[in-house]
Amino acid sequence: MQFPESWLRSFCNPDLNTQQLADLLTMAGLEVEEQQPVAPPFTGVVVGLVLEVAKHPDADRLNVCKVDAGTGELLQIVCGAANVAVGIKVPCATVGAELPPGADGKPFKIKLGKLRGVESQGMLCSARELGVAEEASGLHILPLDAPVGTSIRDYLMLDDTLLTLKLTPNLAHCLSVQGVAREVAALTGSPLHKLTIKHVVPTIDDRLPVKVTAPDLCGRFAGRVIRGVNPKAATPAWMVDRLARCGQRSVSALVDISNYVMFELGQPSHVFDLDKVHGGLTVRWGQTGETLKLLNGQTVTLDEHVGVIADEQQVESLAGVMGGDATSVGDDTRNVYLEAAFWWPKSIAGRARRYNFSTDASHRYERGVDPAPTVEAIERITQLILDICGGHAGPVDDQVVKAAERPPVTLRLSRAQRVIGMPVTLAQCQEVFTRLDLHYSTQAKGSDTHLVVIPPSWRFDLQIEEDLIEEVVRVIGFDQLPKRPPKAPIEAQVLPEARRSLFAVRRSVASRGYQETINFSFVEERWERELAGNENPIRVLNPIASPLSVMRSSLVGSLVEVLRTNLSRKADRVRIFEVGRVFKRDASVINSDQTVAGIDQPVRVTGLAYGPADVQQWSAASRAVDFFDVKGDVEALLAPRQPRFVAAEHPAFHPGRCARVELDGQSVGFVGELHPKWRQGYELPQAPVLFELDADVLTQRVVPSFQAVPRLQSVYRDLALVVNDSITHDALMAAITEAPSEGLVRGARLFDIYKPKAAVAGMADNERSLAVRLELRDDEQTLTDERIEASLKGVLASLSQRVSARVRS
Repeated sequence: MQFPESWLRSFCNPDLNTQQLADLLTMAGLEVEEQQPVAPPFTGVVVGLVLEVAKHPDADRLNVCKVDAGTGELLQIVCGAANVAVGIKVPCATVGAELPPGADGKPFKIKLGKLRGVESQGMLCSARELGVAEEASGLHILPLDAPVGTSIRDYLMLDDTLLTLKLTPNLAHCLSVQGVAREVAALTGSPLHKLTIKHVVPTIDDRLPVKVTAPDLCGRFAGRVIRGVNPKAATPAWMVDRLARCGQRSVSALVDISNYVMFELGQPSHVFDLDKVHGGLTVRWGQTGETLKLLNGQTVTLDEHVGVIADEQQVESLAGVMGGDATSVGDDTRNVYLEAAFWWPKSIAGRARRYNFSTDASHRYERGVDPAPTVEAIERITQLILDICGGHAGPVDDQVVKAAERPPVTLRLSRAQRVIGMPVTLAQCQEVFTRLDLHYSTQAKGSDTHLVVIPPSWRFDLQIEEDLIEEVVRVIGFDQLPKRPPKAPIEAQVLPEARRSLFAVRRSVASRGYQETINFSFVEERWERELAGNENPIRVLNPIASPLSVMRSSLVGSLVEVLRTNLSRKADRVRIFEVGRVFKRDASVINSDQTVAGIDQPVRVTGLAYGPADVQQWSAASRAVDFFDVKGDVEALLAPRQPRFVAAEHPAFHPGRCARVELDGQSVGFVGELHPKWRQGYELPQAPVLFELDADVLTQRVVPSFQAVPRLQSVYRDLALVVNDSITHDALMAAITEAPSEGLVRGARLFDIYKPKAAVAGMADNERSLAVRLELRDDEQTLTDERIEASLKGVLASLSQRVSARVRS
């Protein structure tokens, strides 16, 4: 928020210079982000009155003027401005004056000189030449009551300072000059000169019927009819200057008055052209499909989550955000309806950003506008309109639909002392609350004292005890806090041995030859539809770029795009990974400090391998990376746990080269080769192989446990089995390990596969021979041949029954 220091001091003028005032506000939480003079330094410029204007005898575009600059004699000044005329008052730089630096960075000195043979004893100035405006179409014409000879710096208050506050969202009560002045008065103890607002006596009885049907949208609505206004009336120079110094350009008198009171009191308002309103007004929630052309020329489509003000035919205003073009005031306006309201902050928050813009009104309403002085703001605006534009005002219609409740907040003195870190007394707390105009009561609770505070209507930020503690310490002064080092011992937070951090996971993946990438959480909708099978992704309301319009539910699309970028830069071997959150719809998720209702946000670890399996070398022939290379990487990341890889389907992967990764019977991710359709669609020379795993699984690890070295030797037996080609390795191993063998089978390993090229006796064309080595051991006694044979028979019986295997003859 930007405003001139002089305006603030008209409400509260503490005995502090500009820098001290800025430091005070900053230390109180109202950070002064910037302070700059209204105009650059210059000297010798006074108010001048043009008495004569004659054409230059030797130049068509120059005029020779006689100017009274208060020096006791008329000055002859040659001027080329098109708007110079007899009787106007303008800034006049006398001989010896220094104007602000030009393009060369040096001050411009006014000297006695001649222009085309005519002597010029000074210079008539534009606003741009004085540095008070960036553009100027001619001389800066001053009001006729400007005293001749008065310094321009004094008359225009150019030694004023513009203060720019960087306010946090909880400081809604400081979004006006009066609100900041209230804080300064509390901090310094200087008196606060509140604006005296006189109620306008109605001279007409006209009213506009207004019905509020949405109490959860609007808590209070006030308005009045004003007839016979002059919309072409000139905005007073003092108001134009103050608005300009708040960063607001002048539009018209009616609009300027509304904006002026918003900066002054913090109450946004809107002026309707009454003759363009059809019937009465209704304050309600919008309806799906309704449209509204706004004052900025933008046409927006509404829905039931946006508040509106509508008449009997159409929507006329976007509640708390911006008025509609259909009822805007113009040069033909004669009758207006003035409106000011209290909109619930939650009903306005984010509505303007939905349509990619923001307004001063929405910025205030979504943080909270004091509902108590709504009528006073109407009266203030009315008086200014009548004074500047004329007209006749009707009575104020004030509807309090739903009052804003302020539940009491209790401050425990003992807790305040403990949190602040110094012995704050009860008297200090009471003085702070009195200066902040917080009504309180004191209660004794055992050995402690409680102060129960009723927050005023303008303080939306006082909700919990810590808010009151903050008020106490910032008014007392943060510089009063004792400076002492912490005495508490600092202990490192050590993760349990069964868990490792995500940084350890990153290092583990990087050790496999992958390089980490970091990508946006919002992606192209095409990626979600094609690579994640997500037809209903979570959409971004205000995307930073049109392609990045949805939140990702998989990291696969991001890595494929990174691969394309690397290939476009002639990379031939790419190993990349990313650790990041994905965003999926899940109705079971509830709101909490770390979750959003209906949105699941798990962390995933995804890797991509492309190109040769190894860097070029002499000891092995080059080959492309395949499914089994990446499957080995996944096994290494999950070691010592043994995952199962089950054939599965995934929208992004090749239907015959994709597996679901299971651990302890639970699916923890996928590994597979990119689908040929997407390889072609994303213009990749060959298909990369990817994996995507839940990060929670990778952060868990098995804690090593002691096992004694076997006292007895193992016995190994080899089996040559004939099975059908469709039998998987997992099925074969399960038939062996789950066979009835008295617990003697301690391991099994497939070490050979034989598939004859021609027909072989005892083997069909759809069969193959598998060689399996079994390890048998008993930890208590030496195995005998009888027990070994019995165990082998149990294994063979299980193989025959479960996978139809037989011993090769």
